Amino acid sequence: MFVDAIQRVGGFTRAIHSIAKKPLSNQIEKGAATLFFVNNQGWALTCKHVAQWISQADQINRKYESFRSELKHGKVAEQELMDKYSLSTNQAVEMRITFVDCVDRIEKIHFFNHPVYDLALLKFEGFEKIQCSNFPVFAETDQTIQPGQMLCRLGFPFPEFSNFKWDASLQQLLWTKDGQARSPRFPIEGMVTRFLGDKAGKVYGIEMSTPGLRGQSGGPLFDGEGRIAGMQSRTKHLHLGFDIEEKEIVAHGTPKKVNDYAFIHLGECIHVSVIKAFLDSHQVSYQIG
Repeated sequence: MFVDAIQRVGGFTRAIHSIAKKPLSNQIEKGAATLFFVNNQGWALTCKHVAQWISQADQINRKYESFRSELKHGKVAEQELMDKYSLSTNQAVEMRITFVDCVDRIEKIHFFNHPVYDLALLKFEGFEKIQCSNFPVFAETDQTIQPGQMLCRLGFPFPEFSNFKWDASLQQLLWTKDGQARSPRFPIEGMVTRFLGDKAGKVYGIEMSTPGLRGQSGGPLFDGEGRIAGMQSRTKHLHLGFDIEEKEIVAHGTPKKVNDYAFIHLGECIHVSVIKAFLDSHQVSYQIG
């Protein structure tokens, strides 16, 4: 159903990779999110919470650089400096982000966050070549999306990249040319169940019968022709009430008592009408069809 559409949408959908490290730990935590380009001028869409996550990395790194600079002079004890900069062993002190297969080089990225909804525009600056084979076509009218319709999302929920390291001599996280630089894209289909409305009754979102997976935030929602119907935003978890408590079962030949609390996981996507209005407000050109 979505074979050709996934190929088409994959041409402009890209991964955002992150690496982060906590103090006193040798473990590097990997993360991922998704964006998709709108046109050849370097405009792209993602979630507002993804854009804020990217901006947070700059703040974290600036604070860590100040901490390292003072620690290097050795006038103040490390724990005292950690208290001064509010550094905790449970939070990342360094975070690096890279945009995979987006443009040949980046001088600057401008962020434009929607004032209400989980939607953001990115504008890449300083590139000579954008690494996209095609660009999206957005659904022309709201009526093309109805409950019962099957749609698909595309993103990068399983970060399998390995092109990074911790440089002990520099005390710094680094991206490298070695290792796997990409993660496989992952589609997930679902049925439109309901529309989401704000307090004023305006429809701003689409609820899906299946979850959007972690790392798919900012990825496109599209129909069987590859037309953009929305963008994956978040997943909510509704309690079904089919609770099982102290239920006796036999597992591997041994009697056991188990508890189970069932939830349904539903994806929430920003509606294409909100996306197009946001693009129009920033005078960003796009295709409809």
